[in-house]
Amino acid sequence: MTPPAPDSPPPPPDSIPQHEAPPTLGYRPGQRPTDSAPHRTDSIPESQSPPTLGYRPGKRAPESIPEDEAPPTERYRPGKRETAPKTGREILRLAVPAFLALVAEPLYLLADSAIVGHLGTVPLAGLGVAASVLLSATGLFIFLAYATTSSVAHALGAGSRPKALAYGLDGLWLSVAIGTVVALAVASAADPLAAAFGASDAAHAQAVTYLRISAIGIPGMFVTLAATGTLRGLLNTRTPLVASVIGLSANVALNVALVHGLHWGIAGSAWGTTIAHTGIGLALALAVLRQARAAAIQLSPHPARVLAAARDGIPLVIRTIALRAVLLLSVWAAAHLGDAPLAAHQVVATIWSVLAFAVDALAIAAQAIVGRDLGAGNLPAARAAIRTMLRWGVGYGILLGGLLAAAAGPIASIVTPDPAVQRYAVPALLVAAAGQLVAGYVFVADGVLMGAGDFRYLARAMVVSLTAYLPLAFAVRMRGVWGDPGTTLVALWCAFLVFMTVRALTLWWRLRTDTWATPTTGRPA
Repeated sequence: MTPPAPDSPPPPPDSIPQHEAPPTLGYRPGQRPTDSAPHRTDSIPESQSPPTLGYRPGKRAPESIPEDEAPPTERYRPGKRETAPKTGREILRLAVPAFLALVAEPLYLLADSAIVGHLGTVPLAGLGVAASVLLSATGLFIFLAYATTSSVAHALGAGSRPKALAYGLDGLWLSVAIGTVVALAVASAADPLAAAFGASDAAHAQAVTYLRISAIGIPGMFVTLAATGTLRGLLNTRTPLVASVIGLSANVALNVALVHGLHWGIAGSAWGTTIAHTGIGLALALAVLRQARAAAIQLSPHPARVLAAARDGIPLVIRTIALRAVLLLSVWAAAHLGDAPLAAHQVVATIWSVLAFAVDALAIAAQAIVGRDLGAGNLPAARAAIRTMLRWGVGYGILLGGLLAAAAGPIASIVTPDPAVQRYAVPALLVAAAGQLVAGYVFVADGVLMGAGDFRYLARAMVVSLTAYLPLAFAVRMRGVWGDPGTTLVALWCAFLVFMTVRALTLWWRLRTDTWATPTTGRPA
């Protein structure tokens, strides 16, 4: 075929059907595009390349996909290196709202305790017992958030937002079912559950009252977990933050009005908490349902997928039980040392939990970003994000550990006015400060494997870590019979750092290869 003269006019744009648009920049009218056809692109800067570069027949044009629905990995090209600034901005965009939402809950719980505390010591003690039961229940089923985040993020990365929303609905239906069962169990067994803590008769009565009323709000708490996990998987951590701030602020206002305004006592606090948590759950569920309705997703439950979601959660329940066992063993070992050392242990454990929130926010970002990138088949981008987040986690751990070591004395004096408790707490706080580096790695690496859906390995790794901790906890307990309480408390926290180190080793062992990148979970389409 004789090529047209250079000065021959090109055909009008409408004469070339869109589905025949050339995939190469060097295409000329009349030339059949082939892979072997010579063409030049080096003379035109990348910033000036047409938006249809790389377009293939049958592929949806990028400009037709709304920006808020297009997966961020859509523009990934093999061999393209993910830049740290872009990865860092995305991590911060997810982690900062997640961190604020994480710290909001304990702050409002503290306010709730202060409101009830004005009623006297007995109601406050009853609230402590009831809160322990409720936190244990929600902690046991935290997989409603974690597993949902992973599955939704994978589907989003694969380019199927409707499937991502369908997985979110599965989590919501599962949360309603489990929440209803747990609510009935807590309400009917409130008396023996409160009695297990060995509180006084008066405090026991207060705890039972609080539990029976708060049980009504348990389904709302569980729906909040599933809806939050869905939104995180959709790379949205701002909506849960807004819902938490508004709902928990309403909780404080309701508690003041019901407890001190209407003089309902601890029952008023329970009703305020129930109304607030139910409202948060409904608001977040509606946020998911609106998106599902807009995507024409069937809102009724899909039994096979809901059961698959429940199966995915079983390894995470095992992991949570093992972790709770470690925490309970620590309290059990410290309880034999006396009141002051036990109070000091509680101070150190509280500070440890507060510091964990900062790195947990990175773990939440890891769940969403890693799940999204693996769903898109973009392992290099996932690896780049993991390297950045692990560096940040370790860096934050070093920073937080240094700050804690420098301020251990003042922190102890702020938390407790008792000189004996302060004396026991400061050395243990220094041990906790030394462990922040390991904790920073552990929390982020844990989030990475959560996002990858590697739940079975996480369960096995936690059981191995618990097994390593068991003899240490028993040894500390035995040493407490005859040893110095202060030295024994330091030994207890050293044993806990051994547990964290074993966790770090098991997570590092998994991440050293790409085995974790093949998720061990799956749901029917």
